[in-house]
Amino acid sequence: MEIERCDRLAGIFTMMSVAGGTGSGVGTYITQRLRDLYPSSFILNQVTWPYEAGEVIVQNYNSVLTLSHLYQLSDAILVHENDTVHTICSRLMNIKHISISDVNKVIAHQLASVLQPAYTADSPCHYSTNPIGELLTSLVCHPEYKLLSLCNIPQMSSTSLAYSVFNWPGLLKHLRQMLIASARMEEGIDWTVSAPSAVTSAGESGTNSRQKSFNLSLANLLILRGKDVSTAVTDGFRDPALYVPWLKTENSFSTWTSPVAFNGYEKSATLVSNNQSLLKPLDNIVRKAWNMFASRAYVHQYTKFGICEEDFLDSFTALEQIISSYTHL
Repeated sequence: MEIERCDRLAGIFTMMSVAGGTGSGVGTYITQRLRDLYPSSFILNQVTWPYEAGEVIVQNYNSVLTLSHLYQLSDAILVHENDTVHTICSRLMNIKHISISDVNKVIAHQLASVLQPAYTADSPCHYSTNPIGELLTSLVCHPEYKLLSLCNIPQMSSTSLAYSVFNWPGLLKHLRQMLIASARMEEGIDWTVSAPSAVTSAGESGTNSRQKSFNLSLANLLILRGKDVSTAVTDGFRDPALYVPWLKTENSFSTWTSPVAFNGYEKSATLVSNNQSLLKPLDNIVRKAWNMFASRAYVHQYTKFGICEEDFLDSFTALEQIISSYTHL
């Protein structure tokens, strides 16, 4: 109904969980219907991955089935991990008794930092009217790689914010290190991880850095909002060592800006990235689901509703291919 009211359809953004049976099932069904009705429109799915030690015994089954189907239907999947958001609430926001509302506020804050109006490469003189389309064309350079992660700094309690001062060099230095060290928040960044050294021979580079968990990127979108945004120097994100060698750096890195302060922060920076950081949580979900499936635990709960074992096997195969593709960037 909302789409039919639009004068133009630039893209569709949906939000859903992948662990709960109802949320993931309905979300996948809606995405399928949208793809059938609007085959040429961009579809960006935001999904929330379950807690590693969740309360739903079949959450890994649901995640495997949902992700494998969404990957075929969506142009990209923007992932939030419940464990990470929970940690942000606890350590950065100083919330003692964390509720679902608190978790949702952090996710909403991060999403809004991306979707609020901004100047882009395609619209440098006026706010972009096609943010979803520009985001996807910037970050999803190959149909095999559709997983997007999001980092936003600073994030803190209102009490701490009142006594904090930020500058662009400091924010961007932290955000770059979060990227290469695969950190989700400012606290606990591994500063020993560094970008690979220059190429030493054909097809070989920075092996020592790779062994220290260097996070390789396909593409990054940096969104800067706030005071003196025009003075921010983003050269650190243009380093070719951060990216796969088969893409030119100018095609791998994009910047959006807005001089308007965001949500009470005088300066804020958000990085949406297509990189290897989601490999570990994805592999954990697939491994746990496979261990259950190998003993056929709870499979009968699905077969009685028409989901056969071949559907599970197809989903495992699809996700293993995704894991392999990102591993061998």
